[in-house]
Amino acid sequence: MKIGVIGAGRLGICFALLCEAAGYDVLASDIREDYVNDLNNKKIITTEPEVGNLLKVAKNFKATTDNKKVIEECDIIYTLVQTPSLEDGTYDVSAVDNVVNDILDSQNISHKSFIVGCTTNPGDCDRWSNKLKEYDVNVFYNPEFIAQGSIVNDLRTADMVLLGIGFSDDDIIEKIKTLYESIQTTRAIVCTMSNKAAEITKIALNCFLTTKISYANMLGDVLRMAGCGDEISTVLTAIGTDSRVGHKYLRYGFGYGGPCFPRDNRAFAAFAKDVGLEYNLGHVTDSINNQHATLLCDFYNDLNKDRAFYFDSITYKPGTDILTESQQYRLCTDLLDKGRSVYIRNDNRVTPQVYDELSGKYEERVKFVDGLKYVTEPIFMIDL
Repeated sequence: MKIGVIGAGRLGICFALLCEAAGYDVLASDIREDYVNDLNNKKIITTEPEVGNLLKVAKNFKATTDNKKVIEECDIIYTLVQTPSLEDGTYDVSAVDNVVNDILDSQNISHKSFIVGCTTNPGDCDRWSNKLKEYDVNVFYNPEFIAQGSIVNDLRTADMVLLGIGFSDDDIIEKIKTLYESIQTTRAIVCTMSNKAAEITKIALNCFLTTKISYANMLGDVLRMAGCGDEISTVLTAIGTDSRVGHKYLRYGFGYGGPCFPRDNRAFAAFAKDVGLEYNLGHVTDSINNQHATLLCDFYNDLNKDRAFYFDSITYKPGTDILTESQQYRLCTDLLDKGRSVYIRNDNRVTPQVYDELSGKYEERVKFVDGLKYVTEPIFMIDL
């Protein structure tokens, strides 16, 4: 069985190389010609651990810019293209629409399986399934639950494989299950359901996690305002000890950010509104996340009037180069907007993204340094 991956970006290349390492022939496509050439020459620049080594030893992996080549040569076609958020909270799935059109324009597509791995709006997979079913192409929804900076490990150790099914096909479902068993180091629970239910499950699960993060931060803010700020960790640990709650995602710190949680939260809120639900947890958690960011800025600004601030990282998650909705970066700019001075640890993956903008706007009040030893004035280190 040959595996195709359309969209060999940050997630797609990790999934493709894990499939290859498990013994599958893999053909991946991407629109970036230089990137494809680098992949075929076993070159890659990425912040994701293990990817370089997986590519270096891969013997049955090839990349192309031709989606139709992937579609025609492979038995199972995964698509992991980008689905950016729109202003109303829904996803722009035009890139997946284009892949579906490529399938319809390809030869010998009968009995192939099209697996959508990117985040979509509930109902999108049914729409694609209606287009493809007359050609005996089955559409599955199979999103991944990963975090940037640990994608390979997250794929290997997933708790759950979520599989939405277009029309029942026991043989292909077993092949998908076998594929995951071959790439994982721990046995995941496979949860099967309709495509639409799976699309809802994906965004609803992340909305639950943002709710838990927002709850922990709200409770921490309450404890601080009540004069118990030094016991925030103690209280949250006690609550998390209850097995009905658990410790994961129950800690005080920055609000949620990055390329997944905020947009999935808003997408769930938008879908709930679309189906007519008047009360909406997605909107509430988004509001709490924003209010918590404001409170953090006020707290640090009031606490340390005579000191500059030091940020070891301004990305949404240490070890990544991603600034998308980073609450760390927001706190940094909020403090600068209040007239404070800020030091940022230099990172050659991150600094070029912000240097011109920050230096141009805040001038001497923002400094990029190679570590604490280069700071020449009293500072308060931001460490949550």
